[in-house]
Amino acid sequence: MADAVAPLLRTEEIGKTFKVQRRHRLVTRNVDFVALDKISFQVRPGETVGLVGESGSGKSTTARVVARLLEPSTGRLFFQEEDITHATGSTLRRIRSQVQFVFQDPFSSLNPRHTVQQIITAPLVYQGRPVPGGARKFAGDLLEQVGLDPDHVDRYPHQFSGGQAQRIGIARAIAVRPSLVICDEAVSALDVSVQAQVIELLRGLQREYGFAYLFIAHDLAVVRQVAHWVCVMSEGRIVEQGHRDAIFDHPQHPYTRTLLEAVPRIPSDWVLPGRSGHHPAPAQKHEGEG
Repeated sequence: MADAVAPLLRTEEIGKTFKVQRRHRLVTRNVDFVALDKISFQVRPGETVGLVGESGSGKSTTARVVARLLEPSTGRLFFQEEDITHATGSTLRRIRSQVQFVFQDPFSSLNPRHTVQQIITAPLVYQGRPVPGGARKFAGDLLEQVGLDPDHVDRYPHQFSGGQAQRIGIARAIAVRPSLVICDEAVSALDVSVQAQVIELLRGLQREYGFAYLFIAHDLAVVRQVAHWVCVMSEGRIVEQGHRDAIFDHPQHPYTRTLLEAVPRIPSDWVLPGRSGHHPAPAQKHEGEG
């Protein structure tokens, strides 16, 4: 994406420190734990930035700071060129309406006591916004858009498979037409064939609506397929970042090389199985989900 395009999201040396208790013999002390150390990157409209690294590297903490679910301890955070580092009240609510999450485990992130219709319309209700065309039609249209049967709006999460439940989570995320969707290990719990279908769904929605993704994952094959730009994290720092092909074909940092050596070599022209360029058919007709 051209450098002339203003970034949607920009972080400047963001740091996050937590107070934790450490016990030494009989004495318990509060000490500082540095979870993030001078994190700087940007996400441009319509692009996908992949955030990769081992468990505990700071990926999810970065996502929560970006969404202002956590306030950064140091540094500055900009969204649509507005400084939101310490935003509160109506400003913070407005920003959060533009940033939505798709989580790793859909069943833990979907209220089991709510119907699909209630789940999908919840972001609009929470923000006090009208539901276009009525709740049932709105939810049904979104279900169809993510490849599910629109007549299933009255069902509950437990009545769906994992892949189908993740599609419901995606429908909820895009209900408010956000500018940025944070996918926090959104496909890592799915079977490989289902992963491919969900990834293609995410790509199709991005083409249609133009929103950006911050795509957090440990699967480097998936990251190469979805990301335009890649940030490699280790111990709370970004140790390397650059264009996807540069990172995968010519890694500079030893940690990046270590990550890549741990997986089979992935050709740059490799295509996900089942990729068609079209919206997926309804889920009950594929994924082996019945």
